[in-house]
Amino acid sequence: MKNKILLRLIMYFVTSITIFALIIGIIFSTLFSKHNIDVHKAELEKRAVSIADTLSEMFDGGMRLGMMGGYGAYLRFIEDIAMSDVWIVDRNLDRITFGRGRSGRTGITYRDLPGGAEEVILDAVEGKTSFSESFSAFLETPTITAATPIITRNGEVIGVVLLHSQVSGVNEITGGGLTILFFSMTAAVLVSVFVAAALSSRFTKPLGKMKKAAMQISGGDFSVKTGVNQFDEIGELAVILDDMTDRLEASTKERTKLEKLRRDFIANISHELRTPVTVIRGSLEALCDGVVTDAAKVADYHEQMLSESLYLERLVSDLLDLSRLQNSDFAIEMQEVDLKDIADDIIRGMKRIAEQKGVKLILTHDNERFLTIGDYDRLRQMLIVILDNAIKFSSEGMTVNIAISKNESSINIIIRDEGPGINPDDLPHIFERFYKQRSEQNKAGTGLGLAIVKQIADRHGITIKVTSSQGKGTEFVFAFQTASMSQK
Repeated sequence: MKNKILLRLIMYFVTSITIFALIIGIIFSTLFSKHNIDVHKAELEKRAVSIADTLSEMFDGGMRLGMMGGYGAYLRFIEDIAMSDVWIVDRNLDRITFGRGRSGRTGITYRDLPGGAEEVILDAVEGKTSFSESFSAFLETPTITAATPIITRNGEVIGVVLLHSQVSGVNEITGGGLTILFFSMTAAVLVSVFVAAALSSRFTKPLGKMKKAAMQISGGDFSVKTGVNQFDEIGELAVILDDMTDRLEASTKERTKLEKLRRDFIANISHELRTPVTVIRGSLEALCDGVVTDAAKVADYHEQMLSESLYLERLVSDLLDLSRLQNSDFAIEMQEVDLKDIADDIIRGMKRIAEQKGVKLILTHDNERFLTIGDYDRLRQMLIVILDNAIKFSSEGMTVNIAISKNESSINIIIRDEGPGINPDDLPHIFERFYKQRSEQNKAGTGLGLAIVKQIADRHGITIKVTSSQGKGTEFVFAFQTASMSQK
């Protein structure tokens, strides 16, 4: 079902308004009813006191309580004006005087009064004005009765005025107020439906955009954006979703690149393995079939098979080294080493190869220690690969320089040759697997040496900078961390 959240939000909003309206209605009806009763009592008390004061003046003028003819007309007049029953109870509580008797009852004695009436009359006799609803059943209608004393000029209580007032008018006023409140709240709820729909739509619209974007992402389109720009939790979610698409897109590109590298690797390794295997197989078939019988040729075939076998051995060894170094679980023995000792070691090992080719090796450094943290054998392997390439691409009479220097932030080993240099188009790819120059000097190379160098450097946190000029030589700069920095 579409717009489920929108409908829920509208329902929640309207439900909240409705509950609020009910609570307000209950509170309003209670307080408004109480207020009306209080106002009615105050008005009733005011009228009762006024009647009592008038009667007090009459009695002070010589009229006696019980002379109906004296104040009966006044009572009837008051009843007509006040639309209420007025009773007079004498001090001795044995006589009740009526006006016209709007209640329709006459000849009522004190003993006929309902339970609870005596208390309010006795309070009035004591000089206090009080109220009671105990006359309601007696008068057969909801009634509030105000009882107030008739006090003469000299402070004597000579009787009690009972002023009865029906509360139907009060209830009508309260009912009218509640009716107005009901229609007002109903209108508010209806308006809230439209307001809730507008606000909820504003809330769900960005969610719809994110849903659409998520569906496109699910379909493999990682270039999509939500297009939501809000400074709230929804906006933060949209930013996270956009960031996720960026990461997925980058990951997809990286995966595509890795897949291409994998295919290229398989193709390259297949090619690199097929060539020596084919040569060895062809030579063996020729020898086994007796095609080659001349001793010199047989020896040449044996030498060729040995050369190809050595190439296969070197290729497999390089592949194993590269595979181990690329595995993060493969541990290398990190310890404090002196790069000067490694440099001296590789010079001794490569000196004979350089002499055979007529290339001179020169090592320069200050007479101090160049300490770093690393695996001695792996660092030696890394530098031998670079030095071997420098010798390989150098001609007779050329010089290969190895320099070690130190500054505040690093130890630098620079290996510089005077060979033909590297083509600028090849320079960005020299550390890729099986990428090698197709030249006479490099025909025995596997294309894995510099890839191994890069992996060893990465495992040690070494940065490599390569500069080359065709016809002028190549320079490799290795920047090592000092031992103190590596241990931090």
